[in-house]
Amino acid sequence: MTVTALPSLAAPRPGGDGPSVWPASTALRPRGRLLVGGVALDEIAESHGTPVYVLDEDEVRARCRAYRDAFPDADVHYAAKAFLCRGLAHWIDEEGLGLDVCSAGELELAVTTGFPPERILLHGNAKSPEDLRAALRLGVGRIVIDSPAEIARIAAAVGPRGEQKVMLRVTPGISAGGHAKIRTGSDEQKFGLSLRDGHAQHAVARILDQPRLRLTGLHCHLGSQITDVKPYLVAVRRLVGLMARTRDAHGVVLPELDLGGGHGIPYRPGDPALDLTVLARRIRAELVESCAHAGLPVPRLLVEPGRAITGPAGIAVYRVLAVKTTPERVFVAVDGGMSDNPRPALYGVRYAPRLIGRHSAAAALRATVVGRHCEAGDVLAEDVTLPADIHPGDLLALPAAGAYHLSMASSYNLVGRPPVVAVSAGSSRLLVRRETLEDMRARDVGI
Repeated sequence: MTVTALPSLAAPRPGGDGPSVWPASTALRPRGRLLVGGVALDEIAESHGTPVYVLDEDEVRARCRAYRDAFPDADVHYAAKAFLCRGLAHWIDEEGLGLDVCSAGELELAVTTGFPPERILLHGNAKSPEDLRAALRLGVGRIVIDSPAEIARIAAAVGPRGEQKVMLRVTPGISAGGHAKIRTGSDEQKFGLSLRDGHAQHAVARILDQPRLRLTGLHCHLGSQITDVKPYLVAVRRLVGLMARTRDAHGVVLPELDLGGGHGIPYRPGDPALDLTVLARRIRAELVESCAHAGLPVPRLLVEPGRAITGPAGIAVYRVLAVKTTPERVFVAVDGGMSDNPRPALYGVRYAPRLIGRHSAAAALRATVVGRHCEAGDVLAEDVTLPADIHPGDLLALPAAGAYHLSMASSYNLVGRPPVVAVSAGSSRLLVRRETLEDMRARDVGI
């Protein structure tokens, strides 16, 4: 089933496992076969090996369109840090979204794919000289200033005859997000300049004094896996307050406001998710009201979804290597792990894997799905329900695997990173090939 629009990112989905943990095209067939994009996951495992990541192109495109529909008067930038490859950059471009990048690597990959640089925004708390050189050379639309030192650095790099549009990342003093390590809007973390201590207002004045920099607006990012609208509304009020103070102190009306992303998705049936339709409606209402109260024109809004675009579109497929029963629990060991998905070890994330490729009438058991790596923390899914006859050779599919898996992957234990296969309308194609031992040997130049 091809999806062209999504009224809400939290809407129920087919597939039998609850709201939006599987792509909308998911279909269960006899003998336990699970199809995504019209392609059987067990066939992909056989043809490409395991572990393998499957990305539903139609789901990605539908989510891009859902954001465009929800925010028709805003600029939607996909957050590339969630996952980026050339094929995905092409889809994002075709769907009319911009791109939010954090490095010269992400930027170069996108531009060499043909992505328009003027629709790209570069941010990061510690941009390297290479990052800034690439941004200026390729002509990115915006650079988000994250620290006072960057102001002079960027102005000097622009040169005497150039001009660069910039935004200022503001820390609005809001703690929001699914885990302490992914909350980025509070004053005690490394990003942005604080509203509370006056550093943000001072940075605005310094940027406005630089003739080579054009300050277009304010930027903030509150965190990740946010499922409540309220933190975004508080951020709007606080940032509009700074925009009013900027007008009063400098006579400058800033035309843009970027609220970042962090929109939460469910990883297991029953998990909360941020309702996109409600989010868009309430942000717009708050922005209009706050600007009216401050006597400001309503700025152009920017939002930066990443996980909410690709997360539910991805599935990781693993093969079971061993089943071990101990006095405390049953361990099901698979051929991947923290090298291709470090999120459970980093944030304690929980998933809901399921058996695919065969039907089982066995009773259910509680098991812990673990990876192959030499770490006790290499756990992919703790205390989950699987058939009691689970055995080596079986295939497990892990939904909601399209974001912050491969983008954070490593070659720990010299295990190569998995491939990415796109599916759509009954066909599949390779987007990213498997990393091989030859790849790793080529990087090691010897002694």
